[in-house]
Amino acid sequence: MNIQAPTVDLETIKARQQAAWSSGDYAVVGTTLQIVGEELCEAADIRSDERVLDVAAGNGNATLAAARRFADVTSTDYVPTLLERGSERAAAERLTVDFQTADVEALPFADDAFDAVLSTFGVMFTPNQQKAADEMMRVCRSGGRIALANWTPDSFVGQMFKLIGKFVPPAPGLKSPALWGTQDHLQTLCGPSARIACESKAFTFRYRSPGHFVTVFRDYYGPMHKAFAAIDAGAQSALESGLMTLLDEHNRATDGTLVLPSAYLEAVITKA
Repeated sequence: MNIQAPTVDLETIKARQQAAWSSGDYAVVGTTLQIVGEELCEAADIRSDERVLDVAAGNGNATLAAARRFADVTSTDYVPTLLERGSERAAAERLTVDFQTADVEALPFADDAFDAVLSTFGVMFTPNQQKAADEMMRVCRSGGRIALANWTPDSFVGQMFKLIGKFVPPAPGLKSPALWGTQDHLQTLCGPSARIACESKAFTFRYRSPGHFVTVFRDYYGPMHKAFAAIDAGAQSALESGLMTLLDEHNRATDGTLVLPSAYLEAVITKA
């Protein structure tokens, strides 16, 4: 008997994801991740004379890091309010950046338009993973680099999303975003001719307490904000309890604060 795989409506999923990332205020969380953008630009060896594209840029961590290195930077996201937060940050530092609303699955740029394409914890959440990878490869010139920071499947963030999925299950057939945090999957997405150099790294979340982390993420981190809004009071209590347990398991602080490392993969992909 033939068992037909479930049909995945990627456009509907994308619309829901866009609504999720538009809710709350991701910039509150995103700003704390700035060091990842700085390290990614160093790994990609961004130069002052290069054309750089930041995709799924959020509030601009990799964008600002590249602009601080005097590159010609274009920052894109499909959530305009996040680009506004990035623009405010760039203006405060007197950095010149071109901000454009754009979907990484359909980039409005010519082939080979950029020397480097960047994304920090952004492109990994796109529903059509292959299309997003193809678009990044298309707009990157031959010999250029695609530099990514992606949470790994076994990281704290990876486990956090698995926990959320128990209360708000992902669409059937949708590939896990955490696959982007594995070198084998990146090679599959980018093709056998792409040269991939990876380094396992960790970002350390630092909050006043585990409870403070839950409050900030529940109020401002779009996917979690939407998850709490989608479930009843009993499920909300259970999700909060599960998050506190997960935080306690990973917290290395003993003074009541939260100091919690989460693994991610830093990958620099050189296009043939």
